[in-house]
Amino acid sequence: MRISACNQRSSLSIALLLIAATPAFAADPVGCDKFKWPTEKDIALLTAPSLPKLAAGVETPPSPVAVTMTLRPIADAALPKPPERQQKPDTYAGFVRATAGSAGLYTVTISDYGWIDVVQSDAYLKPNGFSGVTGCTGARKSVRFDLAPGPVTIQVSGAAKDTINLAFTPAAH
Repeated sequence: MRISACNQRSSLSIALLLIAATPAFAADPVGCDKFKWPTEKDIALLTAPSLPKLAAGVETPPSPVAVTMTLRPIADAALPKPPERQQKPDTYAGFVRATAGSAGLYTVTISDYGWIDVVQSDAYLKPNGFSGVTGCTGARKSVRFDLAPGPVTIQVSGAAKDTINLAFTPAAH
């Protein structure tokens, strides 16, 4: 079967247009004001000087709180549950334990790229919403979860370096 040169050019043109358009859809918005919900308080917490540095598995102070989490190579992170997303090699992971003082919507915001899993009552929680931006000093990704009162485990994985700043706050509406 022979394909005409015209059909080949048309197919190639369509393929090139699709490839060229793909990054525009995949790119995160630029700037702190581009998050899908108010993050000013989270960013203020994340950029405060002298954040407490927490090792993996440590309990955070009460919410609202921001900490610098120490992460380990993914193979050595000893996360309570495996990340829900397949991890790339040579990335870092860690977890902290927090407490939701009351039932409601809470936000986990991190300073750099990473995957966030929240576990409560030994079950992964599905996010209520997520938002990511680039070009925002102090914050890269913010995810919201509906929490019951009580302990929660916040796992971060897929990070490029061995520390990440994390804020855990009741959601601003």
